[in-house]
Amino acid sequence: MATIDVLNTTGEKVAEAELTDEIFAVAVKPSVVHQVVTAQLAARRSGTAAVKRRSDVRGSTRKLYRQKGTGRARKGDIKSPLLRGGGVVFGPSPRAFDKKVPKKVRKLALKMALTSKLQANELMVVDRMELERIKTKDFVEIISALAADNALIVTSDRNENLERSSRNVPNIKVLRTEGLNVYDILKHRKLVLLQGSIAGIEGRLLQ
Repeated sequence: MATIDVLNTTGEKVAEAELTDEIFAVAVKPSVVHQVVTAQLAARRSGTAAVKRRSDVRGSTRKLYRQKGTGRARKGDIKSPLLRGGGVVFGPSPRAFDKKVPKKVRKLALKMALTSKLQANELMVVDRMELERIKTKDFVEIISALAADNALIVTSDRNENLERSSRNVPNIKVLRTEGLNVYDILKHRKLVLLQGSIAGIEGRLLQ
């Protein structure tokens, strides 16, 4: 097992924590990480653009005039795409952009993302991050002391003061353990784990 220093909110070492090799020391394969990130971003697309086809437009199905003998081009009903107010021929339809990725692959990619942060010395563990009040200034002082101005902070439980104090700080995101994902880990320069979240991550990835 790898060991890592546990810091307090002023950046001083207060203890050490062990990180299991099954999560923080796996072989990193960019192709697996890319597959999961692509699927995660694709799932965010709504795909709700739509038009009314000929069968969706409200109107009579009566033929407008007889087929022959008028000297005009033949026409069907009033819902023809050639007429004003008719259906659209080649417009967009609602679709789902999500890609299915096996659960084992998603877990493996998450382990790889965590491993890459540890290998790059971009992972830090903080014993706790308790704020007495909801105050952005207090939170900014903490991340300045930790030199983590672009970071993903992972908590074990709901921490309303921390979550709301960090909401308006650019390049900072606070996530609970159950919401940890590959894209957010790689998007932020540093990964800050509150010490209590390590057990939650292990419980989630070692099942």
